[in-house]
Amino acid sequence: MRFLWTIILATGLSGVLKGQSVKWGEWTCNGDCGNGTYVNPIIPSDYSDIDCIRVGDDYYAISSTFQFSPGMTILHSKDLVNWEICGNALEDLTQIGEHLNWTRMNRYGRGVWAGTLRYHDNRFYLFFGTPDEGYFMTSAARPEGPWEPLVCLLAEKGWDDCTAIWDNNGKAYFAGTHFADGYKTYLFKMSTDGKSIDRKSAVLINEGNHREASKLIKVGRWYYLVFSEHKNGIGRYVMAKRAKKVTGPYKEERQLALPSVEAMEPNQGGIVLGRDNKWYFLTHHGSGRWDGRVVSLLPVTWVEEWPLIGEVTPEGIGTMKWDGNMPFITEEKLSIQRSDDFDNKQLASQWQWNYQPRKEFFSLDERPGWLRLKAFRPLASNRLLKAGNTLTQRTFRGQFNDVVIKMDISQMEDGQKAGLCHFSSQHSAIGVVKEGGVCVIEYRVNDKTTQGRQIKSDYIWFRTQWGQDGKSQYYYSLDGDNFHSFGEPYQMVWGNYRGDRIGIYCFNDKSDKGFVDVDYCHYELK
Repeated sequence: MRFLWTIILATGLSGVLKGQSVKWGEWTCNGDCGNGTYVNPIIPSDYSDIDCIRVGDDYYAISSTFQFSPGMTILHSKDLVNWEICGNALEDLTQIGEHLNWTRMNRYGRGVWAGTLRYHDNRFYLFFGTPDEGYFMTSAARPEGPWEPLVCLLAEKGWDDCTAIWDNNGKAYFAGTHFADGYKTYLFKMSTDGKSIDRKSAVLINEGNHREASKLIKVGRWYYLVFSEHKNGIGRYVMAKRAKKVTGPYKEERQLALPSVEAMEPNQGGIVLGRDNKWYFLTHHGSGRWDGRVVSLLPVTWVEEWPLIGEVTPEGIGTMKWDGNMPFITEEKLSIQRSDDFDNKQLASQWQWNYQPRKEFFSLDERPGWLRLKAFRPLASNRLLKAGNTLTQRTFRGQFNDVVIKMDISQMEDGQKAGLCHFSSQHSAIGVVKEGGVCVIEYRVNDKTTQGRQIKSDYIWFRTQWGQDGKSQYYYSLDGDNFHSFGEPYQMVWGNYRGDRIGIYCFNDKSDKGFVDVDYCHYELK
């Protein structure tokens, strides 16, 4: 069964399976359709490296966040399709290392990678790794937090994608992949409180073929190590090993799903039992485009006690399935937060700073109802991606996205730049720059700037709009009603393992002076 995909590809079956005609990014609807069914992707946004658990009637998922702070986003759902942001577990990334701070900013594409969320003995446990600093854990009584300070489990480079489990006797185990040494996955004994692992207890349980994204679960009489595998020219797909004991040996192995390359390789996620007593795989799509690694919900069919993922083919293997019946119907429809009027004393949960922020240079209480961003020098002159305290959130792939911010620029100082941007590995922005006591409109793409008209008013509105093609057009307004386009359309991109984000930026190339106030960010999605 391990190499069944070679037979299927050879026969051409994979090209005519149900759903294969769907062209990526051109769906007319997605998520909950309101008629008892749903369409994938259920979250058309960059929620990468997803894992999912069920606690009572609630589902919780986590998503990797790389250099963004606060780190490791936590999602909550009642039905596995409609989700809201529950919070972020890691408030201070300097617990991991100074490189994730505004003083260094050199962990693009690194930082907080994939993790595992577990619930044991009435407590939530979060385990994750970084490729440079090692493995860490934290725990909390509630998923909203507060989460305990980080504990380092293994201070070594070259590890990723960890998982953990407590067996029926309460003994704890931890598994991690040493990608720097041929993608070898080891099982370690772990303390029952999850705060330490026995490095000397390591047992090799898997290796090779870029095997990572491991998840240890127990269903029925079997322990399963579910993971993804990649082969050149084929793509990435889901595999599993199983054993009667958590310690192994994991001799039995099976491929659970085809690569589904045309569906951007759904492959990493969590297997969970739905409230309808059916099983599901909440997964990201591993091949990212400008929208990042988006999330789908696939059915799980148990065949000979193996969890086949997606639509099961006549040959007995899973493949991408684009729609399904809602696992549960609830009156309250949760949704991922986007807009913010900055009326609270804390930032809304959708916001994340690009790197750990300089705390004394932003405020939500110096002018109630406004976010104050104070300018300071970037690490490199006129480099937006080297400027601290850029406030960001994820973008979505939809038929229509409209983001508008209102900004008070009356307290800007010479050398200061502020505005609205898109970025991943590349970026664009529309904003205002002040030079010689004069403010002018500025459009920038990858630090190349074009200046426009002089701005004499205290207030300015910035807007970006885009559709399913990910091409953004910027606008500005001096009254909040009449908007003028400025700059060429910008094609959002994928980079540093991330999809595009919007951001609100403010920095000063000359001095740590000046500030802007932001009244609101309104994000409409259709």
